Amino acid sequence: MKAKIAGLVVVSALQVGAAAWAQQAHVPTYREEEKEKSETEKAVARDAEQAYKRSLGNIPEQKSADPWGTMRSDSAAPKTTDKTAVDRAATKAAHAKPKPKTDIKTAPKTDTATKQ
Repeated sequence: MKAKIAGLVVVSALQVGAAAWAQQAHVPTYREEEKEKSETEKAVARDAEQAYKRSLGNIPEQKSADPWGTMRSDSAAPKTTDKTAVDRAATKAAHAKPKPKTDIKTAPKTDTATKQ
């Protein structure tokens, strides 16, 4: 019984190891030169590149995304970035006359109770 279990463990370990070994790709080391490709490998790579470029041409042109487009009205005035308009607004604000302040002591006294 113990031999049977030990045999199953060994077989399962070999299966896992074989699967891992089959998935392992060659990783080039430092200063290792690439192997020269054969003509068929070059042709396959060229065909794959051409197919990729053709597939990019099949993608339709995308519309610009404007999630708030339905919330804005079409008659809204466009924002102006005209420098002169900004300068005019700034000078108007700078030259505006301040309101005269009224002091409680100098304000005319009105007695609403006596007028009634």
